[in-house]
Amino acid sequence: MPAVSPRGGSRRRTVSEINMVPFIDVMLVLLIIFMVSAPMMTTGVIDVPSVGKAARQPDRVVEVVLKADESLKLRINGKDSGATTVDRLASDVKGALEGADTAPVVISADKSVKYEAVVKIMDKLQRAGVQRVGLSVKTTG
Repeated sequence: MPAVSPRGGSRRRTVSEINMVPFIDVMLVLLIIFMVSAPMMTTGVIDVPSVGKAARQPDRVVEVVLKADESLKLRINGKDSGATTVDRLASDVKGALEGADTAPVVISADKSVKYEAVVKIMDKLQRAGVQRVGLSVKTTG
């Protein structure tokens, strides 16, 4: 005599597998949509700032040169004015400006100098009241 289940009939086992067919169908539809729409997309244009040359050169330019060993040197109108320290920098630059508060102060740093050192110098000059502080750039061409 066959064994009878206490629940009264044969039980159907549940399948605990994931059905991948709907997932694959959705992925294929998305792939086709992206393949059709990709050539129709316009590429974005990025407006990058450019460095131009001024119409006329300023009367007085004070340049702070930051060397690879983080030593400082002042240059006024292209002529060396001597070495300085971070503590004396603000007073030396103010003296070099000689009341011309709108004269530009340019920081020229060696490419191996840490960015933090350049920012410290910019901060020191701006706290001292120097209005125009900029960075020197190397132009190609």
